[in-house]
Amino acid sequence: MSLQEGQRVKLADDLRLSDPIEAAGTVIGILSLAAGTEGTVERVIEHVHETPDVAEYGRLTSLLDSYGDTMPPESKKQLEQKIAELEPAWTAFHEQGSQVTVRVHFDNGFILDASPQHIFVPA
Repeated sequence: MSLQEGQRVKLADDLRLSDPIEAAGTVIGILSLAAGTEGTVERVIEHVHETPDVAEYGRLTSLLDSYGDTMPPESKKQLEQKIAELEPAWTAFHEQGSQVTVRVHFDNGFILDASPQHIFVPA
């Protein structure tokens, strides 16, 4: 599910916001937001975690696509071998996909920022 700015959402599960709170040496409680708490998505950010191997794979495949026909056979073979070595990192990168975080302004006034989108469901 991909959330959109302005979309109404609610928490899928209870969300613990604090460790036990103490006053005068006595635990007085834990602050949580209840499942079903509704709010509006204010911002959606897609994070792409590209490793150096993934970037190198992209650079080398582009090089091969652009100049492979004009390369000396031995150079082309070395380039293809390096690309094959980097392919597992490229495959893992695409299987993982990007991580999306959101900022949600809840109806009760709380704002939850940099939260993974999977903790919300459409309202």
